[in-house]
Amino acid sequence: MNHSIHSADRATHLKIVVVALVAGIAVAAFGIAARTSVDLTETAQANHTIKAGKPVVVTSSGTSEIR
Repeated sequence: MNHSIHSADRATHLKIVVVALVAGIAVAAFGIAARTSVDLTETAQANHTIKAGKPVVVTSSGTSEIR
């Protein structure tokens, strides 16, 4: 039994790659399956639009300047 990846044989490297690939696919599949179903038809164009009000002009802040 080798305790180092450097001295492992070709079959051991292949096993590690296969296990990592299967684990990656499992994590990706779980992530896709765990998503909540979102209705993609409801976007910013729906009734959630906020329109700007009338423009406001600010001429002075009412505070004195100290120089």
